[in-house]
Amino acid sequence: MIHEQRGSLQRRLASRHLGMIAIGGAIGTGLFLGSGGTIAQAGPGGALLAYAIVGMMVLFVMQSLGELSTHLPVAGSFHTYASRYVSPSFGFAMGWNYWFNWAITLAAELVAAGVIMSFWFPDAPAWVWAAVFLALLTGLNWLSARAFGEGEFWLALIKVVTIAVFLVLGVLMIAGVLGGSSPGLSNWTHGDGPFVGGWVSVISVFMIAGFSFQGTELVGVAAGESANPRRDMPRAIRSVFWRIMLFYIGAIAVIGFLLPYTDPSLLAAANSEDITASPFTLVFERAGIAVAAGVMNAVILTAILSAGNSGLYASTRMLYAMAKEGVAPRLFARLNARGVPVMAMLATAAIGLFGFLTEVMGDGAAYTWLINVSGLSGFLVWVGIAWSHYRFRRAWVRQGRRVDELPYIAPLFPLGPLLAITLLLIVIIGQNTQAVANGQVLEVVSAYIGLPVFLLVWGLHRLVTGRASRTVPLQEMDLSGELPDTAS
Repeated sequence: MIHEQRGSLQRRLASRHLGMIAIGGAIGTGLFLGSGGTIAQAGPGGALLAYAIVGMMVLFVMQSLGELSTHLPVAGSFHTYASRYVSPSFGFAMGWNYWFNWAITLAAELVAAGVIMSFWFPDAPAWVWAAVFLALLTGLNWLSARAFGEGEFWLALIKVVTIAVFLVLGVLMIAGVLGGSSPGLSNWTHGDGPFVGGWVSVISVFMIAGFSFQGTELVGVAAGESANPRRDMPRAIRSVFWRIMLFYIGAIAVIGFLLPYTDPSLLAAANSEDITASPFTLVFERAGIAVAAGVMNAVILTAILSAGNSGLYASTRMLYAMAKEGVAPRLFARLNARGVPVMAMLATAAIGLFGFLTEVMGDGAAYTWLINVSGLSGFLVWVGIAWSHYRFRRAWVRQGRRVDELPYIAPLFPLGPLLAITLLLIVIIGQNTQAVANGQVLEVVSAYIGLPVFLLVWGLHRLVTGRASRTVPLQEMDLSGELPDTAS
């Protein structure tokens, strides 16, 4: 058991909190609205294949994170691991990249929440709801890490229950028990099904699926405030992946059975905020749930608030950890009496004020702009996790330590992290090749701008700090596993 320390973050997150934080981070509007679009693009078989491949990639990343975070459970995990096991400059870029990613995600989710609320209150300005929800999430995070954990637990539980009900009703409809006669395999053999557009479409969906799974790494940040990270982290890593895969693969399979890929509603939901076009709404309506649109609107609102809640928490802890290590202003290392880094939280919440862009630019324009700015950040973090783990394990063996001494051992090393890095680089490079081929300059810039910015921050820090930020030699790497005050 790692005990909380005076003047430090307080380790009060239980095992159930960690599990729901990881699940909640990966289940959002991408599943509830965007899943139909993947089937329309690649067919039910193509969508299933793409999500299965991405799911395996995420499994390897999570296993790498599990080995790192059980050995050294710290709040600024990705920044700390990258600094210790790769180089201080790489860690500097990783930390600021992750903070910016989730701070912008908070702003984007506030915009989306305003759009969703227009379903019930069409005459109320969207910025009013953005302000209300920003105050709500800030207040929740202000209380304590446990308050955040409880809030995220119940928000995520709503999503999990919704998907479970969807899967049960879907199976009953496929069996012909509900909603009339069973469609059988007709929608899988309809037209060009089950694979539509060949490998090109599968690869395109591969990119979309990667964005859908972003957020699973949040459990690594939460490890810094877990009551018993070396016991609870392996449990969360082992269980969360399979639950998420069940939800995504199961949901796509049900949609593929019940709705033909040519159904115009599938693309309509993916390209707008039209709740009535969500494949979940359509299936619930066919099961006889008359208020399906209202129910799904409420569920999607909880998904948005869950993402915003997680974004505020994760970016706050990352900024706090960087401040403790001297790569961010020391002001952000201040804690209140309940162990909450309030100044880092307020700085992050200030970024959430970008949600008010909805007033100036219009809902869709603001949301799209904010998402494009942070688009690649999550993938870069995953690359950093896998690379840090690869170098950590190599150094562990090089320094004469036994692998069985580790609290958690990632299976399939070195294949796991190396395969994850390879697939992630494919996702990063190929995410918008169609825009490149068509010469759409603005779309190319918005899609890839995160990569040169990350490389520039990395390179400038290396240039300014010189030899002090060189790549850490394996023999000199700090593998102590001691918990510094920066993240205890």
